[in-house]
Amino acid sequence: MEKKQFQAESKRLLEMMINSIYTQKEIFLRELISNASDAIDKIYYKALTDESLVFDKDSYYIKVIADKKNRTLTIRDTGIGMTKEELENHLGVIAKSGSLAFKKENETKDGHAIIGQFGVGFYSAFMVADVVTVISKALNGDGAYKWESSGADGYTIEPCEKETVGTDVILKIKENTEEESFDEFLEEYRLRAIIKKYSDFIRYPIKMDVTGRRLKEGSDNEYEEYQEEQRINSMVPIWRKNKSELTDEDYENFYAEKHYGFDKPLAHVHINADGAVSYQAILFIPESIPFDYYTREYEKGLELYANGVLIMNKCADLLPDHFSFVKGMVDSESLSLNISREMLQHDRQLKLIAKNIASKIKSQLQSLLKNEREKYEQFYKSFGRQLKFGVYSDFGSHKDVLQDLLMFYSSKEKKLVTLDEYVARMPEEQKYIYYASGESNERLEKLPQTELVAEKGYEILYFTDDIDEFAIKMLQKYKDKEFRSVSSGDLGIEADDSQSADEAENSENKELFDYMTSLLAGKVKKVKASKRLKSHPVCLSTEGEVTIEMEKILNAMPNNPNVKADKVLEINVQHDVFQSLKDAYEKDKEKLNLYTALLYNQALLIEGLPVEDPVEFTNDICKIMV
Repeated sequence: MEKKQFQAESKRLLEMMINSIYTQKEIFLRELISNASDAIDKIYYKALTDESLVFDKDSYYIKVIADKKNRTLTIRDTGIGMTKEELENHLGVIAKSGSLAFKKENETKDGHAIIGQFGVGFYSAFMVADVVTVISKALNGDGAYKWESSGADGYTIEPCEKETVGTDVILKIKENTEEESFDEFLEEYRLRAIIKKYSDFIRYPIKMDVTGRRLKEGSDNEYEEYQEEQRINSMVPIWRKNKSELTDEDYENFYAEKHYGFDKPLAHVHINADGAVSYQAILFIPESIPFDYYTREYEKGLELYANGVLIMNKCADLLPDHFSFVKGMVDSESLSLNISREMLQHDRQLKLIAKNIASKIKSQLQSLLKNEREKYEQFYKSFGRQLKFGVYSDFGSHKDVLQDLLMFYSSKEKKLVTLDEYVARMPEEQKYIYYASGESNERLEKLPQTELVAEKGYEILYFTDDIDEFAIKMLQKYKDKEFRSVSSGDLGIEADDSQSADEAENSENKELFDYMTSLLAGKVKKVKASKRLKSHPVCLSTEGEVTIEMEKILNAMPNNPNVKADKVLEINVQHDVFQSLKDAYEKDKEKLNLYTALLYNQALLIEGLPVEDPVEFTNDICKIMV
């Protein structure tokens, strides 16, 4: 029998594909089952136009048969089969797909899309098989034929016997090597797991002979093994069911079955979209944060199916980074797939789906915020940080999408509030949205810099995440209201009599403040009388864009850029301490030096900054006690 050669380009493609295109060998079973499903679909298409052909769905199935003794794995279908010419054309020329050609000839809108569009998946069988044999009998054909190949060296075709229409793909599984075990592809449990993972939602039954145990007839303690044909796949995916048929428990069970998380989802979104691109999706908002969420090991992405066949476990392109916490899946018949099915062409359809999904996620979060506040706050405590990263990242390009989802702890409400709620409560004369940054709400409540703003009755937002100020700097304003730190040099609060007095104090005590500024050269930009302090003697404020909290965060980074905020030491001229400073300036400069150092270090401690010389600081405290 003459051995025919693959075309030169096909031979090179076969060698490349076997060795590099597929990253997981188990993919071969997904591909062969998908081809089998396509073959049954082709009979269905024929039945739509051929009155003599009756399509009884119950008569069509796919069967997977493992024979350990002979090391063969057979994938059998009752589909349309192939003639001798089709075997040669479809299997002898890699990437010339019979499915794609058939689809073009038989376009229909009934929803039965042909999966195997490129004709390459069949050759993934050579990753696990030394020899691949295809025995096929075509519908209305002139008999059965056997195609056989051991790889790139070519193939043979000859007549054979086969009683029923359909195709058997028989793989002679490779022997184990030191590096790899191929026995797993003959193990019942492993084959079942692969089918459930990739082909669970194929619309036709995938059958296997499954081994069970039972008591021997007439015995109380003796067991025997038996085999029973079972359907392995569930066939009807939850996302193709009518939403009205499903309960919250159904979605929660699906979430658990797919191992999306050990928690229960806070909410789900079920999408059935028709239009420019058609797809179904089920998305979940998790309840708790994965342990590795903020690590490099975490992979975002949704499961991606094409017509019920799993193509990718994690399709990152379907989720923006700021919604990377979302779990779920997408199934579409509209996507263009490349030759391996493991990678997607980043085409218009995929981008449209991703855009729509992002919009649906935002709508779901807004619905939670409006209608189930407690659930939203629970979500926000887990993933609010990611939303803030989303505001800051990509030069603020997503800030308009995310700003209404942000929440911060309120000095007045003593709970998380939205920016919209804050602005709605602002008095008419209030110019800015005020915030304070620090390590905890408890520390911020005691911050000296909040005194003037609080006295005015203005609400203050507490920023305790390291990303908060960076996100707000990118946001700049909300509903035309700018953000202003309580430590900012200008609070935008109109001067009253006491503040006018502070200005006079700055002018009257210019020499004192200039002297203290010289003592703290390189540490603060200047020393001045404070407008904001009421009961505390001293605090630090800043001028410019970099705040003290931003300085701490940036300098804690591995590259330590040594960023410095322009600090101002503010003195409360109404406090008794100020009189001590004036007296020391007039009578005892050495004591003034001591007082200046103590006040500066006190201000550092209030801000949570390290004292530059703890030994000197403790010695200075001892000096004033003697």
